[in-house]
Amino acid sequence: MRILFYLLSIVTANVVTARFAPLEFSMFIVPMGTLFVGATFIFRDLVQNKYGRAKTYLFIFIALILSGVVSFSLGDTLMIVAASALSFAIAETADTEIYTRLKLPMGWRVFYSGLVGGLLDSVVFVVVGLSPLGAGFLPWEAIPAAIIGQVIVKTIVQMIGALILSQGLAIKAKRLREV
Repeated sequence: MRILFYLLSIVTANVVTARFAPLEFSMFIVPMGTLFVGATFIFRDLVQNKYGRAKTYLFIFIALILSGVVSFSLGDTLMIVAASALSFAIAETADTEIYTRLKLPMGWRVFYSGLVGGLLDSVVFVVVGLSPLGAGFLPWEAIPAAIIGQVIVKTIVQMIGALILSQGLAIKAKRLREV
């Protein structure tokens, strides 16, 4: 089930980003799919927690291919598909390695690894895909606001996910003690 949620969150992020206009609040620009990208890091951590690091890389590879196929089939340019794949590979690898090395409760591991993964995903995708270096959708002046907007949204999603996960684990531990 974890793998399915992980893969579905990636497909959903691609579809929502392609189908809906970005959110604009103040100077920040945030693709609608960003809400789901934050969730992908949480689901990836849950996959890794159950299946281990080595198998997680297999699932990341499958997700990368699936994401590219979905993105391209939705009409994204090759530059956007390539930027998405590059940012995905970098961010998911960073998340995996940080999650593996942290010796903290699971909720904190999910939060910190996702925080770094989300930051890397935002920077790489916006600079490589959306800036004048890539598809040119955003001028250089808009790049910092686009990155910061995505980081804010992904961080909020990570915080909520980590809190829910921590609460769920606490409830589960309490039930086990009562038995």
